[in-house]
Amino acid sequence: MAKRKLRMGMIGGGPGAFIGTVHRIAANMDGMIELVCGAFSSDPEKSKQAGANLFLSEDRVYGSYNEMIRSENALPENKRMDFVSIVTPNHVHFEPAKLALENGFHVILDKPMTFDLNEAKQLKKAVEKSGNYFCLTHTYTGYPMIKQAKQMINSAVLGKIRKVYVEYPQGWLSTLVESSGQKQASWRTDPSKSGSAGAMGDIGTHAFNLAEYVSGLQVTHLCANLNIYVPGRKLDDDGDVLLKFNNGASGVLSATQIAAGEENNIKIKVYGEKGGLEWQQQDANTLTLKWLNKPAEIFRTGSGYLNSYASHNSRTPAGHPEGYLEAFANLYRNFALSVSAKMNNEKPKTEWLDFPGIEEGVRGMAFIENVVASNSSDIKWKNFEI
Repeated sequence: MAKRKLRMGMIGGGPGAFIGTVHRIAANMDGMIELVCGAFSSDPEKSKQAGANLFLSEDRVYGSYNEMIRSENALPENKRMDFVSIVTPNHVHFEPAKLALENGFHVILDKPMTFDLNEAKQLKKAVEKSGNYFCLTHTYTGYPMIKQAKQMINSAVLGKIRKVYVEYPQGWLSTLVESSGQKQASWRTDPSKSGSAGAMGDIGTHAFNLAEYVSGLQVTHLCANLNIYVPGRKLDDDGDVLLKFNNGASGVLSATQIAAGEENNIKIKVYGEKGGLEWQQQDANTLTLKWLNKPAEIFRTGSGYLNSYASHNSRTPAGHPEGYLEAFANLYRNFALSVSAKMNNEKPKTEWLDFPGIEEGVRGMAFIENVVASNSSDIKWKNFEI
């Protein structure tokens, strides 16, 4: 098969959506992917309008994801989409992802992976049965300095890891904005659409994923406290979780959406026997290493001394800011490189395969359910169960 652009379909991301536009920008950044079709809304008219705004052919804009997946599968191989990007609210993740996999399509899915853990386990079986690639968009793992941090910890420069702190503060839900019809707030605070958790499902899963990804460890026990600070809200808007990891390390995870004045400054600190490192999205190009018996070091995106994973995911010379959109695009590029290699019977490089997948998705859903269970229990610590 000749090398070519990958053809992408999209489910969700229509009028009023936020994350769909981000996905489209990320997919487009490297010129490896083209959007060819979509079912952008559960309202066929809104889907049609979205497709027109994106200059898609009318016959490739669908009124439902069922229609899109089955219609695309019926097209000739040289025309149909290669993969689908699903950017719907949580309760419309599982069914389209499963259907796409069953019809032979690779899948990119926004986080958290599913509505509940049971769906996550079923989706894992569908991914394994299909043999197709699956990417879960935990954006922050796409940052070059996060790649650098992970590989440094993996090579034991900090020694045995003892402590992990991860924090995601937001302030946008400090008032009951969902009562005003704000679309992003409305579904995120609705248990029938978001699932059993609010802040912990929306951004706590990002913090959890980052903690496990960077440290290379897995949570084995947790102790959680969830809060609802805004009167009238149905799901948690704040929470803290104590963590224990599989090497004996301990950790603290905080996720809040009522920290008035805060934006999206997710941050992580990891400490080992020899030193520690820290990173925050507000200064995403910088990774700081702190040592027990020598001065601190500063690592910067785009510099020649970075490891192959960080270098592969760096796009500009040092000093030029690379941010959220570039990190997001790194997930799409690595996914596209891996899919293209598979289509051309080539072996993908290990750096390409370094994107979140089905295992991270299952653990993320398990995190949500274990946190909710811990919060409602009188028992201090809870085993992390999947």
